[in-house]
Amino acid sequence: MSTPTGPSQRGPLWARWIGRFLARVVWNTEVTAGHLVPADGPVLFAANHTGIIDGPILLGVSPRPSHMLVKSEMFWGPIGTVLRAAGQIPVEHDGGRSALNSALVVLKRDGVVGVFPEGNRGKGDAASARAGIAWLALNGHAPVVPVAVLGTRRTGESVGHVPGLRRRLAIEFGEPLVLERRAGMSGRAALEGANESIRVALAELVDRASARTGLVLPTDDPNRERAL
Repeated sequence: MSTPTGPSQRGPLWARWIGRFLARVVWNTEVTAGHLVPADGPVLFAANHTGIIDGPILLGVSPRPSHMLVKSEMFWGPIGTVLRAAGQIPVEHDGGRSALNSALVVLKRDGVVGVFPEGNRGKGDAASARAGIAWLALNGHAPVVPVAVLGTRRTGESVGHVPGLRRRLAIEFGEPLVLERRAGMSGRAALEGANESIRVALAELVDRASARTGLVLPTDDPNRERAL
């Protein structure tokens, strides 16, 4: 069986410049505490998710080239070609297993992977989190840096809304979390504990960043409301 090679290592090197143009020129993005991102070794970003531009903006302002986990629906036509060339990772309809395996390859070569633990764009308050990032942290031995992303969607805007020119946005990085499975702890308990630690750290960071910047989270969740 061949060893997985993972996504392109070169892609994020040029893709981050596109993201940086979007963050700094198209929109007005304030970045706080980027120095908290470890300068080397594997790293996971755990970011809240409200709007369609969260990934490109985080990619652009990250201190290091990054591979973001992106829904497979985005990988179609010219956009899909660009995303794959940029080394971004599609989350397929297999429970995310192939995406997690690709992300693990990136971590094992000391790369950076960005994950939106909430899974879908919504309120962005980190009230819930899927366990994929906790699995990656434990198996990839990577610290998790929570990231608050604010301003990309306002109340009443659709989850696919693209903000207007020069809208004020903010991204704030938090203190890295080092998560390990303690001796005698079951794998399930370790996974659940790590996942809750990530969720709480992210939720607290989002609250602090929102209070500091004055950029409030949207109060609606279009995905959930459409499903009712």
